[in-house]
Amino acid sequence: MIKIGILGDIGSGKSFVAKNFGYPVFNADYEVYKLYKKDKKIFNKLKKKLPKHISLFPIDKKQIFNAILANKSNLKKIVKVVHQQIGKKMRLFLNKNKNKKIVILDIPLLLENKINSKRDILIFIDSKKSDILKRLKNRKNYNQKILNKFKKIQLPLDYKRKKSQFIIKNKFTKKSVKLSIKNILKEIL
Repeated sequence: MIKIGILGDIGSGKSFVAKNFGYPVFNADYEVYKLYKKDKKIFNKLKKKLPKHISLFPIDKKQIFNAILANKSNLKKIVKVVHQQIGKKMRLFLNKNKNKKIVILDIPLLLENKINSKRDILIFIDSKKSDILKRLKNRKNYNQKILNKFKKIQLPLDYKRKKSQFIIKNKFTKKSVKLSIKNILKEIL
């Protein structure tokens, strides 16, 4: 099985590109969303660590954002609780798809949390800053302060770009992304 890790800036279109490969995708952001909505154990762990901020189940992003904005160490506490569960979910995903030729890992902190192995293929999604900002501002829960906090726990984009074997210039059109993917698949298969 070939594991492809998708790297890039917040809002660069990593999930958009990942979906267009046509192979099973592990989307960590979606898995976190499901944990907040359905996992009572995660709720109880977060409530215990952050009682001033996490009080209602299902957990909504507002509670998470307020906790992060209140104290910079809260983001690390949240990541620590959630990361373990996401790791388990990823192992289940990989086990379920072990007979697939390729799987896609859409995990924002892939390198930061040392989830990838040396054999994995890394693809950096390169998008114009203006396109990224426009897309982020259209998100329902857009908050520049939260974005800045998340960026602080991420490795520099230049480092991610250098670590990647391929770069996809994302112009946010399906046609250009599909063509880039086709060329990459030709090279790795």
